[in-house]
Amino acid sequence: MGRIILLISWEYPPHVVGGLARHVHGLAKGLFKRGHEVHVLTANSDEDFGEDKSDSIHIHRVEPLNENDGHFFHWIAGLNLAMEERARELHHIYCFDIIHAHDWLVGASAITLHKYLYIPFITTIHATEYGRNNGIFTELQRFVHHQEKMLAERSNHLIVCSQSMKEELFHLFTQNSDKMTVIPNGTEKNNLPVKAHYVLDSLPINFGKRLIFSIGRMVEEKGFTTLIEAAETLIEQNDQVYFIVAGKGPLLEPYRQKVRERLLDHVFFFPGFITDQQRTALLNICEIAVFPSKYEPFGIVALEAMAAERPVIVSRTGGLKGLVQHRQTGMLMDPGNVCSLIEQTQYLLNHPLHAKEMGKKARRIVDDMYNWDRVAEETESVYEAALLQSNLTEIKKI
Repeated sequence: MGRIILLISWEYPPHVVGGLARHVHGLAKGLFKRGHEVHVLTANSDEDFGEDKSDSIHIHRVEPLNENDGHFFHWIAGLNLAMEERARELHHIYCFDIIHAHDWLVGASAITLHKYLYIPFITTIHATEYGRNNGIFTELQRFVHHQEKMLAERSNHLIVCSQSMKEELFHLFTQNSDKMTVIPNGTEKNNLPVKAHYVLDSLPINFGKRLIFSIGRMVEEKGFTTLIEAAETLIEQNDQVYFIVAGKGPLLEPYRQKVRERLLDHVFFFPGFITDQQRTALLNICEIAVFPSKYEPFGIVALEAMAAERPVIVSRTGGLKGLVQHRQTGMLMDPGNVCSLIEQTQYLLNHPLHAKEMGKKARRIVDDMYNWDRVAEETESVYEAALLQSNLTEIKKI
């Protein structure tokens, strides 16, 4: 039976900040393929504003009520108020069966809508403020932590992307484990031709050398400082390697400065934002993909690298450690450990045949286990259980 589903997320393509946007996009398409009518409520982007229908998904973009307010808390409050108002209008037209919120940024609107619409409310928590910072130390962090706790407590059910994330929520918010379901992320097939080098014209590509590639938001928990420090030794030992680390974020300029200070700016590049096509092309041509995160609930970009048959190096942390079997489908490094990263990189560079075989095995596992059809099917089961429980609760009131 097809349901009418409202997905709420502060980011959605073309507005992509991290893996959350790609997750919601992949889930929405998977749910549509299973016969559901899917509506996405999200913030506006510079590229597109208003009502849209893409991939048969209804996309409703709203402007925060105080869009030009530079205060982060005020912007979030204005976004949630605008989302709540628009969702109420839409419900009169479409009559939603279920609300599915993604992370605390849209939690206030989802909680209010749950009360107003009397329909089940599911939340996917993709990361926590405690995990990102290895603790709660500032007023901002305490505010976010409180919002996450309230969202976890008031949701009918929680979805997380890895067993480690489930354990994290259990300890942080004393959540009943029966209220949480682990559904790993998915990824889409790499459809860009391997030789589509034309999309890389604006990037510092050297086809005569061996590219080590990474991508992520430029924040401390992604571990890019570890990669910069490891690069000094790796380049001394092998002058045929070079590095590209793509993404934007508050530490982009400080990382570029670190590279300049170490006189590595001719072989280590931070190009900033890249397009999806450029990301795919870089994954197709790189020799190794590295994800040295200190904290990573899942790691969807690592999954994309594995789907491209790249040998990967990932930190032995969070959801990443569950993606890779060491020396079978990739390499595991100790998070924040420069020597460990150097060791794993040297092995892959010195054993290209084994590295290639690891990439092939990784691709097979991704194809079998990490696809959006499976994610949608398992998410659908959570919806149906929540709807059944809601109906039983209403019957008991009679």
